Amino acid sequence: MKIEGKNAVLEALKAETFTVNSLICEKGDNGKIVNLARQKGAKITFVDKSVLDKESVEGKHQGYIADVTDFKYCEIEDILSSSESPFIVVLDGINDPHNLGSIIRSCECAGADGVIIGKNRQVAVNDTVVRCSAGAVSHVKIARVVNINNAVRQLKQSGIWVYALDMDGEEITSANLKGAVALVVGGEGSGVSELTRRCCDGIVSLKLKGKVNSLNASVACGIALYEVVRQRG
Repeated sequence: MKIEGKNAVLEALKAETFTVNSLICEKGDNGKIVNLARQKGAKITFVDKSVLDKESVEGKHQGYIADVTDFKYCEIEDILSSSESPFIVVLDGINDPHNLGSIIRSCECAGADGVIIGKNRQVAVNDTVVRCSAGAVSHVKIARVVNINNAVRQLKQSGIWVYALDMDGEEITSANLKGAVALVVGGEGSGVSELTRRCCDGIVSLKLKGKVNSLNASVACGIALYEVVRQRG
């Protein structure tokens, strides 16, 4: 997998979730990223900017493109052991890598203990996700499971209160989101599936005052995350 951009490459070099095999960067660069890549034993190639422009997928390399191993997912148990009162986000059908990257970035900023994604009907952690997360994927525990509903049941059995973030629920500021809690965020357009909704302990909603009846998944998740942060103090 190739990742590009200053932040994404730097965080990949720092993290245990990736191994950076090689790095290409602009000639004359002897900065922090190059020095860290040397320490990590990555193969470094210095090239003209035109070469980076040609290799870049989205033209946002900022002078760095790295070849890395595939992302290393964790187990749900690893997330549960992160805290006495875990704060977890479960994603049900997020297919847009830009949304997934943005959600992971928000989770990292909000101090969530981990993210759970499905193997089916959902995008995996790829190079676009890494870039859109601004390197946050390197610092967030992410578990990838076959069945989201079974994952929700496992969380409940472990003492986690699980709430679906969806329409027609209790207004989120009125819900008790203190303690061990998980938020389930649905996919773009489809929302949380009906079966998953039934598996949850409750449904929470954001108050919308405009004429459009829904928010982008990553925006809604970010707002909900910080309501949890507010309540937990």
